[in-house]
Amino acid sequence: MIDWNRIAELRDEIGAEDFADVVALFLEEVSGVVARLRNNAVRAELANDLHFLKGSAMNLGFRRFAEMCQEGENEAECGRADSVDVVRILACYDDSQAAFMAGLEDRLPP
Repeated sequence: MIDWNRIAELRDEIGAEDFADVVALFLEEVSGVVARLRNNAVRAELANDLHFLKGSAMNLGFRRFAEMCQEGENEAECGRADSVDVVRILACYDDSQAAFMAGLEDRLPP
């Protein structure tokens, strides 16, 4: 679900302080899009929303969530936005975020 190697790599690249800022920014930006999707976002914008989430998720190691966003983005771009299981994608985000926050201290000590 979480690519801890990617997370460690990012933290090593930018340093612990900047990493904390990246995490905070990720959670803030993604939470806005996730909230919009939870409130039945406009299906015409679904591909763009999922594309944004996919990129953000890949950057921070939310591997499974990124994969699901990619699948949904592909469906939406092919005119099948109504078939995208947004609830399932958002459940994956919730699970990923919980796993990330729980494992952050254990896997990336200060």
